[in-house]
Amino acid sequence: MSTFVTHCYPSPTMLDSLITSRTRLRLLVKFFINAANKGHLRGLADEFQESTNAIRKELNNLTEAGYLEKEAVSNKITYSANRRHPLYMSLQGIVHKYIGLDTILETLLERMGAVKKVYVIGDYAEGRDSGTIEIVVVGERLDTAYLNQLEPKVAAEIGREVRFHAVSTFEGDGLLLYGGGE
Repeated sequence: MSTFVTHCYPSPTMLDSLITSRTRLRLLVKFFINAANKGHLRGLADEFQESTNAIRKELNNLTEAGYLEKEAVSNKITYSANRRHPLYMSLQGIVHKYIGLDTILETLLERMGAVKKVYVIGDYAEGRDSGTIEIVVVGERLDTAYLNQLEPKVAAEIGREVRFHAVSTFEGDGLLLYGGGE
């Protein structure tokens, strides 16, 4: 008897059907796409354009489950991902798959030659699921025409717009996805 394995890339609706609270899903993306992301109740309510009660409820649920940590800073409680939680890496992987970062990275590294580093910048690096993922590809003699052709193909596969920026060096802020070969 043989075993057949297929690779299934989750569509945005797959995780939506598993996690039915839109607010909870947005909080998971916010905190688990980039471990450096932090937020506080009012700031998150403004960012998500939702009531503080809805945000508070989900922050409390995620904190009680141990997925988030909270820390009092000045007169605000700041939340961040609990990197020590046994499911931290799994949750981060699920969020990266949900967003499509694994597909983007796999496609780039498979088909682009001398890629040194790959960064996510903009909204997604800050944990905002805005629909447009900006990717900085660092390397020498990168094929920008190929990257331009790749944008709509990857976008169709992951259900989000993708913008690639090819550069030889990058000194900005962003989420490092790949840091190979110097």
